[in-house]
Amino acid sequence: MPDVLLRGMTWDHRRAVEPLVGTRDAFRAQHPGIDVKWRARPLHGFEFTPIEDLARDYDLIIFDHPFAGAIAETGCLLPLDEIAAGMSDAFVGPSLQSYIHSGKLWAAPVDAACQVAVSRPDLMADLAAEPPADWEAVLALGESARAKGKYLAIGFRGVHALMTFMTLCANLGRPLAEHPECGSALNRATSSEALDLMRRLLALATPDCLDWNSIDLHEAMSARDDLVFCPAVYCYATYAEADRVTPLRFHDLPGPRGIAGSTVGGTGLGISAHCQSPEAALAYARFVAMRSTQSEFARHHGQPARVECWDDPSVDALFAGAFRNTRRTMDAGWVRPRHRGYLGFQAAASEWIEVHLRGEMSENALFDALRRRYDQTAAA
Repeated sequence: MPDVLLRGMTWDHRRAVEPLVGTRDAFRAQHPGIDVKWRARPLHGFEFTPIEDLARDYDLIIFDHPFAGAIAETGCLLPLDEIAAGMSDAFVGPSLQSYIHSGKLWAAPVDAACQVAVSRPDLMADLAAEPPADWEAVLALGESARAKGKYLAIGFRGVHALMTFMTLCANLGRPLAEHPECGSALNRATSSEALDLMRRLLALATPDCLDWNSIDLHEAMSARDDLVFCPAVYCYATYAEADRVTPLRFHDLPGPRGIAGSTVGGTGLGISAHCQSPEAALAYARFVAMRSTQSEFARHHGQPARVECWDDPSVDALFAGAFRNTRRTMDAGWVRPRHRGYLGFQAAASEWIEVHLRGEMSENALFDALRRRYDQTAAA
């Protein structure tokens, strides 16, 4: 039996679970008295469950950066500032910076992602098509696909519709304000343009897409033979691996104005303030932040956050060039607001945008609701 058993919570996908389990023996070899036991929760729980709730039951928590403001305010996790020392350029894109809030680092980045494009190379070849470079070219590809009985794909269920909306607003040059006190949350003209681009895409996409999250989309594109291309989804590079029946390919974001503004995702590892063995937990956080560990993550279907892993041809080859093909988008990514009230806005806005795309809420009503709800987060 180990002297210390740390309890960890991650999310339920091989991209998330297998890297942690697959590197467990290496950690135990370096720290013989410490072990880690992981549990996994569904993606929806990962997106919305308050970290302060998880911190009462788990020592180690894998989470997304929009929780950082609530974490800083509640003090439910321990700051990890020593991990950031000398590592400001060690993680790809804004991965490290996204977990810094109120002057402290709240997580060690273990997974890097943003919204990028994904294709079925065999179906693209059937259409004699190259990956589109902008949104209008995406729509043109969609017209060609429909003429052959095939579709574009997108994940527009709940929060995934909101993420695409925010990516488009940022790409068009008017992202959601970092905080309501920074000014108007949304620009009406930009929001209208983004929604129009989403509706035009929807007209060329399979009707199922309003029921899909990011995982559903990757699964469907791998399994079905009528889904040609998706312009914006959180990259799950593991779907490009050779062990997939039909490997996918990943590409830079084809935004209406280039690649900039993709909404950053990824995950970080935090330590509960209630942890009874904080030194052991910190040893594990240091371990997962190491280049060597994250290289092993990639060999267990993970998506490392370390720059060296993204730049390593042997790592990139595992994912058919996914990191090389999306690096520019990752480096130009946009970080969501992280103040404590933001997540309440994200939950409400996700529902409203899906309702709008289903034709059950007008654009004007949606915009007014979004702006009003975001302004309310200033007092949250």
